[in-house]
Amino acid sequence: MKLEPLGDLYDRVNGEEETRLCKDIPDAACKHLPRNYFAYLASNILSKLADELSSARLVLPWLFSSLGAPLGLVGFIVPLREAGVLLPQLFVSEYLRRKEKRKNAWLAGAAFSGVCLLLVGGLTPFLPSSLAGYLTLFLLLAYSLGRGVCSVSAKDVIGKTVSKKRRGALMGYSAGISSALVLAVGLWLTFAKSDSGSSLPFVLILAAGALWLLSALCFSQIVEEPGATEGARSPVDAIRENLALLTDDREFRHYLLARGLLLSVALAPPFYTLMAKEGNDSASTLGWLIVAGGIAGTIGGPIWGRFADLSSRMTMAMASLASGIFGIGIALAYQFGDSRWLQAPLAQAILFFTISVFYAGVRLGRKAYLVDMISGDKSAYVAVGNTLIGIALLLMGSLGFLAQSLGPSGAIGILGLISVAGSLVAWRLREVSG
Repeated sequence: MKLEPLGDLYDRVNGEEETRLCKDIPDAACKHLPRNYFAYLASNILSKLADELSSARLVLPWLFSSLGAPLGLVGFIVPLREAGVLLPQLFVSEYLRRKEKRKNAWLAGAAFSGVCLLLVGGLTPFLPSSLAGYLTLFLLLAYSLGRGVCSVSAKDVIGKTVSKKRRGALMGYSAGISSALVLAVGLWLTFAKSDSGSSLPFVLILAAGALWLLSALCFSQIVEEPGATEGARSPVDAIRENLALLTDDREFRHYLLARGLLLSVALAPPFYTLMAKEGNDSASTLGWLIVAGGIAGTIGGPIWGRFADLSSRMTMAMASLASGIFGIGIALAYQFGDSRWLQAPLAQAILFFTISVFYAGVRLGRKAYLVDMISGDKSAYVAVGNTLIGIALLLMGSLGFLAQSLGPSGAIGILGLISVAGSLVAWRLREVSG
């Protein structure tokens, strides 16, 4: 990787003024700033695209249905995907503090994640349906553990290799480009001539695995200087100190209760995906859902962000209440009404778009509330919250077995009831915005 052409491109992207300013990174890292900037940008774009092509709310539920795996397992897709990232973070972060360089941890996590996805896409189609379903869940958990290592180590690496005044733009470019690529994939599938979408999720998962390996190749080009290792604790000491927050902070306990109930909103989208596949098993249907999810993520964030600045508490409550009422209405329409008009791919895309917008509101509101609620160092609260929510996710995954007896729409209705309860708990939180 040549530095001079990258240096010129770096100047054009960031403007010539202060492009060589190194703020909050070691002096030795300044000469590698253009190289590190674009290596991280390329890697982040590829990993974000891989995440979307292996979406736990869309592609993986479609894959489970194509496998013919028990519907009850679908409820564990999001919990295992998220819990595998959340639960080990406390241990991983304390371990990484002992290392002068953290890049290799990210590379190991990315490579492991890529291999797990390649095994899902390349092996499970040839196995009996039940075995394929359980193996996919196991590989999904392993994949999530790899993502968790990447999540923790990436923050350390970018903090040591990219100037503070350039990180926001870097994240913005990677999010924008990856979102555009996801929409392009969705539009291509929407207008594809293929009638069957049964094999498509396996192709997307294989592509996601390959993208993770390419992302690791790009990330390996980053030049990382050794960093400090002070402040490391044993994981046991860290857990003991952080869990004390639960006994000392009543407001934090109330927030965690609300966040736990609001998980119902995060668990609902896979069942909307199953409902869409039952109505029309085609590549274009999956394409419509990908496009709908992409648009919802693009416009939902800015809209809910403005509300969160006014009241993050009400943002959580309103988004969860809307999700609950919407889900209950869908369940009633499927169970007691004429739902034939909902079978069209465009109608299913609208449903998925709507629930994705509500999920974006809950997610943004609870993040903003935690930041507003806590003054000073938030790392302990984040670590405790992520650990307990990871456990709650695994417990709530069993709600997926409702789909076996009630169908996807029935599971959506039950989750809707929990969402309404979550909105009431969130509404009773203390106001911290403004």
